[in-house]
Amino acid sequence: MNNKSAALGTEPIGSLLIKQAVPASIGILVMSLNILVDTIFVGNWIGSIAIAAINVVLPVSFFIAALGMAIGIGGSSIISRSLGANNKERALKTFGNQITLTLLLSTAMVVLGLVYINELIPAFGGKGEIFEPAKIYYRIVLYGVPLLALCMMGNNVIRAEGKPKFAMIAMIIPSVGNLILDYILINLLDMGMAGAAWATTISYGLCFGYVLYFFLSNKSELKISWPHFGLDLPILKEMSALGFVTLSRQAVVSVTYLLMNNILFNLGGVSAVAAYGIIGRMLMFALFPVLGVTQGFLPIAGYNYGAHKFPRVRESINKAILYAGGLGLLIFAVIMIFPEAIVSVFTSDPDILSETPHYMRWVFAATPVIAIQLIGSAYFQAIGKAVPALLLTLTRQGFFFIPLIFILPHYFGELGVWISFPAADILSTIVTGYFLNREIRKTIKD
Repeated sequence: MNNKSAALGTEPIGSLLIKQAVPASIGILVMSLNILVDTIFVGNWIGSIAIAAINVVLPVSFFIAALGMAIGIGGSSIISRSLGANNKERALKTFGNQITLTLLLSTAMVVLGLVYINELIPAFGGKGEIFEPAKIYYRIVLYGVPLLALCMMGNNVIRAEGKPKFAMIAMIIPSVGNLILDYILINLLDMGMAGAAWATTISYGLCFGYVLYFFLSNKSELKISWPHFGLDLPILKEMSALGFVTLSRQAVVSVTYLLMNNILFNLGGVSAVAAYGIIGRMLMFALFPVLGVTQGFLPIAGYNYGAHKFPRVRESINKAILYAGGLGLLIFAVIMIFPEAIVSVFTSDPDILSETPHYMRWVFAATPVIAIQLIGSAYFQAIGKAVPALLLTLTRQGFFFIPLIFILPHYFGELGVWISFPAADILSTIVTGYFLNREIRKTIKD
């Protein structure tokens, strides 16, 4: 048996966190670079309208893919704790249930998404000249989303086994594939929006092929059989409760895109939506090391909590916040110094170039403190406490950001939308820090 998961409970936390976080960061970096370069290709080869069109479609495809991510993270928390407690049968049953649930839910959502295509696109801001290119992109990408959901689920399980390098490769393959296909289908074959969409969908298939290979080979210690695919109610309830945290976060992200696209379209037209498309891509890209530390932290905290090694749990929290906070400070400095150069890579449109750098500075203004919010909410998810994990996950965008984007524009116009980003970051960090500290004092005894 390839039992590397035991290392999560024995190796020094600092080196273990680096081993887990670096591959996760590289995977997120490549995936983010894929989104970033994809946006650059689309903006330069098709036009700024195409950037806005893709930005409109993202909430729908992200939400369906988030089903797989939610099931993956929720189930992986059970798997990590089960492996830590040496209960392998429960880990196997959980994995089988993850596969079954991901297939059922993602397929159903795709069918609904295609049936209501003409209603969903305008609802998410695909109005006027944005509608037709968004519809082309949306229909093709949706076909591949079930494969993406399975990839997102499988990737988290791979990481829960303590094999972050394989999880990294699973993220790199579709990203590199998408960029190569972008060049071929958009630039060489001049397929426009359809080319961009097919490049994305085919890349999902490449990712799925690799994840399937990992679990069918001897690289995984989770060797499931047909009985494991049968749905188990207690496991489903725990997995759903924990996965609902991730799904809620992604649902709020989708709602945020919907609201932002509509609010910005009303305040600044197509150029404002395109500006958000650029800034949104930078948020995905620039925060890759912070998100990598968060992903690396999850299996370490979950395994050691399941093994009742509480001093190691406390140490993992402290070091994860320290590492992620330092990286956040570095990202903050780069964005504050070079916003004009960053925006100019995406477009030469003078309307977008004139305002977007200023807005980007506002969006990233509170980056140095977000580590506390990310690690804090992830900790509750890792140890299986679904309710506080859910509430803390929703604090930033659900409880603070969405109300702020309705309130602040009344006083500051379009600028109020961008000011809402750092305001929500600071408020959610204060709340999360308080509850994380209380939980540590109450339950983790050295």
